[in-house]
Amino acid sequence: MVESTGTPEMRARTSRRAGASRARANAQNSFAPGAVDLTSLGPIMYTFMFRNIASDGFIYSDPQAPGDISRDSKPGCIIAAPSFPAETPGIDEDYVFNWVRDAAITAMEVAKADMPTRPGGTVQTLNDYVTFADLCHSNAQPTKGHACFNIAGDARSWTEQNDGPALQSITLLAAYDQLDPDTQKRAVGLVNSNVAFLLEVYKDPTTNLWEEHTGYSFFARSAQLRCFEEIQASSITGIDRPVRLQAAIDWLSVALAVHWDGSKYVSMMADPGNGAQPSPQNPVVSGYDPNIDIVQSAVYGAIPVTDTKLLATAAQLRSQWEEGGTVFYPINKADKEKFGIGPLFGRYPGDVYDGDTSHPVPGGHPWALSTCNIAELHYKLAVEINSSGKVPVDDLSTPFFAQSGIAR
Repeated sequence: MVESTGTPEMRARTSRRAGASRARANAQNSFAPGAVDLTSLGPIMYTFMFRNIASDGFIYSDPQAPGDISRDSKPGCIIAAPSFPAETPGIDEDYVFNWVRDAAITAMEVAKADMPTRPGGTVQTLNDYVTFADLCHSNAQPTKGHACFNIAGDARSWTEQNDGPALQSITLLAAYDQLDPDTQKRAVGLVNSNVAFLLEVYKDPTTNLWEEHTGYSFFARSAQLRCFEEIQASSITGIDRPVRLQAAIDWLSVALAVHWDGSKYVSMMADPGNGAQPSPQNPVVSGYDPNIDIVQSAVYGAIPVTDTKLLATAAQLRSQWEEGGTVFYPINKADKEKFGIGPLFGRYPGDVYDGDTSHPVPGGHPWALSTCNIAELHYKLAVEINSSGKVPVDDLSTPFFAQSGIAR
């Protein structure tokens, strides 16, 4: 996730001065159609993911404090990426930090992966994750929605993002049976603290997952709704179910529906102030929709993949990045013509971030995460259709299915 704001002298998520030169290189790769073995590729990509997870035997040094072992990573720290300008010429990202959201969705994958276990059936990576998450939670300031921490677990000066505690709680519930007894108790306490915090703030504006705007976030609300629903349904001993939980579930369900503007879900509604109600006709900024975080709200949040309004939004996302779209990516034309694959997806039409803040490009660039989220939407939808025998097609979702060659 990327923070687009910053001082004129220092880019956000970067330690490189704005005027510093950057080496630039171009590379071209290709593959033989049909030659990609996804079954074999999956474990390789999983190994790359583990490159970002610290343990007691795999330790990161803080690149901003070289030689200071007190700043080294703690086990369970999950960095966004091992990218730091001084060590990777040509880039200006500084991702050697633990973002609550990034760590939670990474640990979600670990919890699902049938990892090798220790005696007693526990997974040490998940034990470490819970311990580090609890450390960060105890150091969080000014609120328990603080989004970013250094690799030793101290709060970094950053924004408050109220999807993080929700996603973390979802992950802790999913990982619970793979934790040792002491860590289970720690996880329960952390979940209860997160839920208590969320019940105080779920109606409020928050900084969104792209860390660019503050307003009423569809993604944050979806994550909070899923969290509350899973808490309500949990049978884990010690998990609190506050009296206000059902009212919060009902309120969020209604609030999410308000993001529909008649043709798509709007990612971020502006806070009109003075107690007035937000409107999808008043987004935080133009050019922010359709936004890939709507699809991410189905992958990580509570939005059903069969929601035809979601599918209508997903169809618009695809159209804008295909040939003829408003922010067409040339690689999508080449991939389609040469290999019959694609398209790759970005974040939103007005994006200008492409990994190099000094050379903005309209539409940004394709994101692996965005594209994988779209793929997961299709897979999950196929599973639902196969299970129910029903295709969720109506006037809204017809364009989505037509893009896959499925006529109504």
